[in-house]
Amino acid sequence: MNCVLIQQQESLGQLIATGPTVRTVRPIWCATPLKIRGRFVTPTSPASLLPSEAAFSSTFQTGTAMKLPRRQFLRLAAGAAALPALSRISWAQAYPSKPITVIVPFAAGGGLDVTTRVMVEPMRVSLGQPIIIENVTGAAGSIGVGRAARAAPDGYTLVAGQLGTHVLNGAIRALPYDLLNDFVPISLVATQPLLIVAKKAIPADDLKGFIAWLKANPGKAILGSTGVGSSGHVASLFFQRETGTRFQHVPYRGAAPALQDLVAGQIDLMFPTAADSLEQVRAGTIKAFAVTAKGRLSSAPNIPTVDEAGAAGLYVNFWAGMWAPKATPKDVVTKINAAVVTTLSDSTVRRRLSELGQEIPPRDQLNPESLGAFQKAEIEKWWPIIKAANIKDE
Repeated sequence: MNCVLIQQQESLGQLIATGPTVRTVRPIWCATPLKIRGRFVTPTSPASLLPSEAAFSSTFQTGTAMKLPRRQFLRLAAGAAALPALSRISWAQAYPSKPITVIVPFAAGGGLDVTTRVMVEPMRVSLGQPIIIENVTGAAGSIGVGRAARAAPDGYTLVAGQLGTHVLNGAIRALPYDLLNDFVPISLVATQPLLIVAKKAIPADDLKGFIAWLKANPGKAILGSTGVGSSGHVASLFFQRETGTRFQHVPYRGAAPALQDLVAGQIDLMFPTAADSLEQVRAGTIKAFAVTAKGRLSSAPNIPTVDEAGAAGLYVNFWAGMWAPKATPKDVVTKINAAVVTTLSDSTVRRRLSELGQEIPPRDQLNPESLGAFQKAEIEKWWPIIKAANIKDE
């Protein structure tokens, strides 16, 4: 019969089966002597089936073999095999024990950065550790997301993402990571539909009239967006396909300069987020025809939905979520998710996100499974539209 040598890893307080070379040796129970480096080694006594600390302090001595009934040996081996799982539970219970970094793959002050900063302070209170935001910019967010993909899967590096970083980029750019398989979803954080807006001089007072004007002037209107492959650009492709319209596209280096030109009448229309454009809408410097959602915005209840305005089903959602590197322990993901859920139930957080034109998803959608399913559905919706338009990274 083979003997089982059991080692204690004191840093984790766990027992694991191992070979003859060990750091801290505990007793050996076997039916035949165990030969280690030319010597037969047996414990002073078997102590008990599940050994106590006193038994584990036993010393080794050379001598004759000790007999142990087969049933007791098998039960002991099974108990030892369960101990690594118990140690993993203990490790998860200790998480977090140091600061957590959340990578935001865009510059400070942008929409995703602001949303994440609204979240981190309440999450810090919930998790009991500081949360550091690291802005890693470049390549439409793919550099920061790539850094998160390569991070250790221990729960101490997370990444904030949105429609562009975790859906659209995969159809436009050659990414060094897999959007679905290299990350573990934590939770959807907020949703934000786009607005269909136009310059004040457009001779239309509602969406139906605007679509009629676009059809009467094919290829003449100019769309402004925040860049090739941005949410506003891709939404415009969806709009043209669904409405049978056609217009030109001019990419800008951000929402602010594009909106400035819209207000000045240099371009004709945009599909911006509510956070970027509500100020101009409220000031009356641009027209808002519809919100690309099933329900009206709580922050702008006077703007009709696309269903109400005559473009049923033209839904575009600029959402935000949070992910961890793949192989992050499930118990750790559960703890982070609980912190997100607690944060989104805070009245101050809800009010602040509403002021930013964002909506908080229902409670039953704030879990890893829902975010994973939603991300897959968004990929299935948007990738064919992008590829049909032959949009490529510039």
